[in-house]
Amino acid sequence: MTDYRDIRYRFPTINLDGTTEGSPAEGDIWYDSGKFYLGTSQSFTGTWSSGGNLGTARNGLAGAGTQSAGLCMGGSIASSSPVYSGIITEEYDGTSWSSGGDMSTARWELAGCGTQSAGLSMGGKKMSGWSIVYADTTEEYNGSAWSSGGNLATARSGLGGCGTQSAGLCMGGTDPAYQAVEDATEEYDGTSWSSGGSLATARKHLAGAGTQTAGLCTGGMGPGPSLTVSNVTEEYDGSAWSSGGNLATARYYLAGAGTQSAGLCMGGTDGTYSAVTEEYDGSAWSGGGNLTTTRSSLAGAGTQSAGLCTGGDTSYSNESNVTEEYTPTTAGAALEQLFTPSTGL
Repeated sequence: MTDYRDIRYRFPTINLDGTTEGSPAEGDIWYDSGKFYLGTSQSFTGTWSSGGNLGTARNGLAGAGTQSAGLCMGGSIASSSPVYSGIITEEYDGTSWSSGGDMSTARWELAGCGTQSAGLSMGGKKMSGWSIVYADTTEEYNGSAWSSGGNLATARSGLGGCGTQSAGLCMGGTDPAYQAVEDATEEYDGTSWSSGGSLATARKHLAGAGTQTAGLCTGGMGPGPSLTVSNVTEEYDGSAWSSGGNLATARYYLAGAGTQSAGLCMGGTDGTYSAVTEEYDGSAWSGGGNLTTTRSSLAGAGTQSAGLCTGGDTSYSNESNVTEEYTPTTAGAALEQLFTPSTGL
C-alpha cells in the first residue's frame, strides 16, 4: 500500500512537438493537460494473440526456435495415410508458416530443440510396417533439410527436450516396455548421446525448456500403475536434477519454452483439456494469460517474453492448426485521475 507521506509531485517534460517524457511511479502525483493524477501500482496478465495457422494441422509435434523464427516437425495426422505420417516440417517467420524439408523418419510424440537453422529432433513413435514402435532416431536440421544424427541410447516417446543442436538434452518419456515411464536423461554433443543424471520423478508427456547445463522440465504423467498427473518441476545443472517449484495446475501433454530462470508452459490436459499458461522465475510458477484455444499435445518454442505455441488437439483426434504468440506479464503504474484545478476534489 502506498505511504502517502512519501508522495512525490512530478511533472512530465513537454517536448516541442507536444509529446511528453517521463513515467509516473506508484505514489506520484502526476500533472498533465490541466489535471492531477495519482500513480497506482498495477500488474497485467500476459496474453496470447493469434499467429499464422500451420499449413498442416497435427498433434504430438515438436517445436524449436523463436517467435520470429520458429520450427515445428513431425506429429500425428489422423486424416493421413498411413494414419501416422508425421514427416512434415514447417518454418515460422513471425507471421506465417512455410514448408521446410521433410524428416527422414515420420514420428509423433517426439521432442525438439535448437533453432530454425540448426534444429534437433529426437525419439517419438514411428511405424514399422503396420506396427507402432518406439524410436531412438535423432535428426539434425540445417535450415532446409534433415540429416541423421546419433541414436538415443534409450528409444522412447513422450519425452521432453531442450538445448541446442550441438548441446541437446532430453529427459523422461516411455520406453518400449509399454507404460514403463522413464527417468533417463541423455545429453547430445552434436554427434552422439551420453547418459546424464536421472530425473528424481520418472514421467512421460512432460515439457522441457532451457539448456543442457541449465535445464528445466515440468508436468507429465507417472510414475506408478495409476500414472498420476504430475505438477513436479525439476532443474538440471549439467549433471543432476534438483527440485523446483511445483506447477499450480498439474497436467501432461503440455508444451514448454524459455529458460530455467524464465520458463513458460502452456496447454496440456489433466483429463480435461487445458488453456492454462504459467510463468517460472527460477523458483516458483505464477499464472499467465490463458491460451485462446484450449488444447494438448501442442508444440512450444521461444522465450517467456516472446513465446510461441502451435498445433495440438482440441479434442480426441481433432488436430489443430492454431498458432499463438505470447506477450508476458508486465507491471507498472497506472494513472488514476484525482481532480482538475478548476473543480477541486
